[in-house]
Amino acid sequence: MEENNRVSAPESSKEHLKNLTEIRSLMERSSSFISLSGLSGISAGIMGLFAAYILHSKLSRFMDYTKSPVVTAETRQELIIFGITVSAIVLAVTFVLAIFFTARKAKKSGLPVWDGSAKRLVVNLFIPLVTGGVFCLILIYKYFDWLVLPSMLVFYGLALLNAGKYTHNEIKWLGISEIIIGLAAMLFLNDAIYFWGLGFGVMNILYGMVMYFKHEKG
Repeated sequence: MEENNRVSAPESSKEHLKNLTEIRSLMERSSSFISLSGLSGISAGIMGLFAAYILHSKLSRFMDYTKSPVVTAETRQELIIFGITVSAIVLAVTFVLAIFFTARKAKKSGLPVWDGSAKRLVVNLFIPLVTGGVFCLILIYKYFDWLVLPSMLVFYGLALLNAGKYTHNEIKWLGISEIIIGLAAMLFLNDAIYFWGLGFGVMNILYGMVMYFKHEKG
């Protein structure tokens, strides 16, 4: 009888550990949005590089702020409208692609696309993004145009860092990288557009590739 108890005790412990592991897995799934696709990051990076190229082609002759290039009110207004339009279009396309790839991954995994964790992710992502957008508009209103590109990177990084609590941990590291790149861009304002391309383009692509091969491939 005692021997049977000795045999069943370890088996019972293993069963409890298995149950605890399953419960923990369910809790992590319910609190974290795990359907975020790495392809979303890659597509965002490609769009970021495209936007950087377009903006550079338009703004390059005005980029050296140390020489105080002469910009008329009409030219400045044209550049601002151009920059906002390009950014808005790229942002819209990026989110459409992110939704598409994420929904596709969720469908393959048999997981819901819009649940509590997704809502928390979106809210925590958009609060810093909207704040950053308003902040950049204030910079433009106050004629601090040179700080707009670095500020976009910093607030983007803060948004990712804030949202990283509700999805894959790699998002946090991407956010920290974006903040560092944005602060570096403030130190080298003449090259801010290149830092912008690095942050919104290259880093998003690298992050997306890591996410894809770590969580989706195979």
